[in-house]
Amino acid sequence: MIQHVAVIGAGSFGTSLANVLAGKGCQVDLYARRQDQADEINQEHTNNRYLPDVSLHEGICASADIAHVVRDKKWVLIVTPSSVFRETLRMMRPHLDPDVRIAHATKGFDLDTGQRMTQVMEEVLTGIDPGRFAVISGPSHAEEVSRHIPTTVVAASRSQRTAEGFQELMMTPYFRVYTNPDVIGTEIGGALKNIIALGAGICDGLGYGDNTKAALMTRGLTEIVRLGVSLGASQMTLSGLAGVGDLIATCTSLHSRNYRAGFALGQGKSLEEVLDQMGMVVEGVRATKAAHKIALEKGVEMPITSAIYNLLFEGTPPRTAVEELMGRRRIHEMEEVAEAVSLTWES
Repeated sequence: MIQHVAVIGAGSFGTSLANVLAGKGCQVDLYARRQDQADEINQEHTNNRYLPDVSLHEGICASADIAHVVRDKKWVLIVTPSSVFRETLRMMRPHLDPDVRIAHATKGFDLDTGQRMTQVMEEVLTGIDPGRFAVISGPSHAEEVSRHIPTTVVAASRSQRTAEGFQELMMTPYFRVYTNPDVIGTEIGGALKNIIALGAGICDGLGYGDNTKAALMTRGLTEIVRLGVSLGASQMTLSGLAGVGDLIATCTSLHSRNYRAGFALGQGKSLEEVLDQMGMVVEGVRATKAAHKIALEKGVEMPITSAIYNLLFEGTPPRTAVEELMGRRRIHEMEEVAEAVSLTWES
């Protein structure tokens, strides 16, 4: 049976996921905010602003009418920036089938509330069982997915049926989908890794080496786990594709907007210059502000996140931020878990 799927968001990742689904034989309606973009996708089968040099499947039908895109669909994928996520849900809500299953692939927080995206879904889409919600996350650069480079992601939902439904819907020989019941961990890993990717780019922009970036990523993962566990995430999830996997991909690739933005910051450009130059969303900037606030409220120590916050919003020079991190008080590397795992001194 041919599946009819709505994909909301015609950016790079939304378009690449639409291409995956259309390649499987799904009938895909893709929501684009601009009519000229929808026309390009339908007539030229390209989306050159977001996925240059990629030919799109002819089974993708783009539209700037969100009601048309979601109406009567049993499967919906939301792939929008976090800044418009809530607004997009409100636009969709009157037109959704009550039996729809909805997954999002948005890696960020709602800045006003600090909520994860599924929390926003539960708040806005009150007539739909939250067990029908899922999150898709993992190391999955759109540029590689669109070229059929082998990629693995996680479909997380509180409902096994929903997670396995999206697994079956999306899985191909080059796009492998694992399931996980830990929605919190999957979302937290995807959001916080963007902050650390900014830091990785900053270090490279400053001309530091592999030692520095390895330290940044490793201690950054410690912060991701700290905050994630405090919010109810499983440490195992953060050790998997949605945590470590996505962190590695985002901190080491020029495909990563967050890494590229950090690199430019490290070279001395202002945040405003960087965002203007990028021309696309840099989720790590918003995530830094949200995570910094949540960490303060929860009493969770996140020195790297705090340093990046101060660099972005308080005017701390990049090199000074690194020097302050290196000059912090001396501590045990595993100070939070040393006693629990019997990692103690012999003398």
